Amino acid sequence: MTGYWSEFSSLALIHLMAVLMPGPDFAITVRQSLRYGIRVGILTALGIGLGLSVHVAYTLVGVSALMKSWPWLMTAAELLGAGYLIFLGGRLLVSRAASINPLAAEAADLSSSTIPPPSWRQALMIGVMTNATNPKATLFFLAIFTTIVSPSTPFMIQLGYGAWMCSINALWFMCVAIFFAQAKVRQYFLKMGHWLERIVGLLLIGFAVRLVTAVA
Repeated sequence: MTGYWSEFSSLALIHLMAVLMPGPDFAITVRQSLRYGIRVGILTALGIGLGLSVHVAYTLVGVSALMKSWPWLMTAAELLGAGYLIFLGGRLLVSRAASINPLAAEAADLSSSTIPPPSWRQALMIGVMTNATNPKATLFFLAIFTTIVSPSTPFMIQLGYGAWMCSINALWFMCVAIFFAQAKVRQYFLKMGHWLERIVGLLLIGFAVRLVTAVA
């Protein structure tokens, strides 16, 4: 590994900057944490880390090179991801949360609200799907693994790079979840009630529209 520290440090720095930039992963983690609390928020964050492993996997088996050779595959992936973000954003826009007083739900504990919290599998999967279908993540891996990582870098070293990035993703969004799940923070943001749901929904749809526009 000592001979690859320069490559790894460049990769890690670029990845860290990309993780810190707000996007669909950030928006959905904030929403889940505010709405359902720390448990669901952390599970969603872990799902985001697992979702990143999908990008790592297809990159390591050479699918990213295939997408570079056949641009229509990349376009299909972008449209699929945009479609999922629109679906997710649309669900938030029409959420029944509009008819619920968020402060009353907070006082009574969200677990006893008319809208039950998602199971651990559901919370995990929404994180997985949000990241795994994000075309920006696909583009990111396509870019860095073809420009920064040398083709001669051993498979196990590249696997270590991927494991590092998945871990950093999960840890960062766990921190985001813990922050937004704090009682005072939740109370402040929940005052916006259904507007928060709609804002996050519009953000996700906005990301999707920008992706579709770029493809067109």
